[in-house]
Amino acid sequence: MNIEETSLNTSNAGNRSDPEVNGDQKKQENGHSDQRVSDEPTNEHAMSYLETIVHVFKGNIGPGLFAMGDAMKNAGLILGPVLTVIIGIVCVHCQHLLLQCSKRMRNKANMQTYPDFARTVELCFENGPPRLRQWSKTMRIIVNVFLCVTQLGFCCVYFVFVSTNLQQIWNQYGISINDYLNLVIICAPILLTSLITNLKYLAPCSVVASACMLIGTGITLYFSVGDLPSPSERNFVASWETLPLFFGTTLFAFEGISLVLPLQNAMKVPRNFHRPAGVLNVGMCFVTFLFTGLGCLGYLKYGDKVEGSLTLNLPEDDQLAQSVKLLISLGVLLGYALQFFIAIQIMWPGIQEKFGPFTHPIIGEFAFRTIMVLVTLAIAMTVPKLSLFISLNGALCSTALALVFPPFIELVSNWEDSKGPGAAILLKNVAIMVVALLGFITGSYESLAQIIRAFSEQTPS
Repeated sequence: MNIEETSLNTSNAGNRSDPEVNGDQKKQENGHSDQRVSDEPTNEHAMSYLETIVHVFKGNIGPGLFAMGDAMKNAGLILGPVLTVIIGIVCVHCQHLLLQCSKRMRNKANMQTYPDFARTVELCFENGPPRLRQWSKTMRIIVNVFLCVTQLGFCCVYFVFVSTNLQQIWNQYGISINDYLNLVIICAPILLTSLITNLKYLAPCSVVASACMLIGTGITLYFSVGDLPSPSERNFVASWETLPLFFGTTLFAFEGISLVLPLQNAMKVPRNFHRPAGVLNVGMCFVTFLFTGLGCLGYLKYGDKVEGSLTLNLPEDDQLAQSVKLLISLGVLLGYALQFFIAIQIMWPGIQEKFGPFTHPIIGEFAFRTIMVLVTLAIAMTVPKLSLFISLNGALCSTALALVFPPFIELVSNWEDSKGPGAAILLKNVAIMVVALLGFITGSYESLAQIIRAFSEQTPS
């Protein structure tokens, strides 16, 4: 069986996909057939523990962080934090399931690096129950489509988010810039960072972006902690009808599952990513704490008047408050490249296979990246209610990627023998998928209702 990898091995910026390796050839390279590949790096551009944590932080901290106040409004001052922590724990657990399945499939296939998300799903089906093996390639395609749609959707949201915030700043100081021209201006720095083809070299962008987000978050906290009302003035438990909106917003905020395998492959010592005190657990603990804390403060401070982004509740005539929009816009702008990186890594090998080999592969990849940046720019320009459609996209794709596929492939990969997975694993994973399905249905319904309502309000009577 030929094994192709589209894992994010960053050792060669010009050739992004690993070559197909025949099983017999791999055995010869290893010296004997049952030798497992080493967990130590062979990548000269591998990232350190700290650099990887920065990427985990930046991959999860974006516009969703500043929407957590609105999320808490839809759940309540007590129920909201409890559910946020639970969702965070479940999301991290599902990320660990994905890592475990990837490691198991790597050992079975004698791969040098961990297979990516879609390849892991494909291999789990190939090695799972006989009735499911015929679906392996279809499942790989489905996961890749979900990943690309989700990541490029984030990129479009980033364009609109930065443009909207900057436009408010220009208006505050009497500067008149056309909306389309504003987007084109933003496109220049986004394009430059999107041409970086190696996670190691993308780390400085993530460092600056993370610093901007932290400073912006700190200033937002400064405005939020002053003159706090009594908690008794807020709903401790909100209406059950608004919980789907809480679920969708919170799951959108935990947007980093597509990064876990690329980041693990790019580390100097990959096992430091998934160990108990590793990058994933440490980074996500901090992320969950930040989501919960800022969300609670935002709702406690502004109550039912809290906006979809806490920055919109800040004083418009205060220069310090204006600086928050600028800092966060810069942080989101620099974070575009990290979300964009995942989609390109999925699509570029297919482009190479269909249209290659290219005489100058690096130039070819640069051209493809430029085209895709312009595509996200064009969508941001032409779709007026993009944020509402992305909310629907998040309910559909993010739920599947974060909470459905990982427990499902664990069940499939553990169904190798006649006994199948244990009762505890079965019940736990089925429970996660049932909750995800409920969130999928209710979140999609609420998103569609908001889209219809928004367009109805625009339609002249």
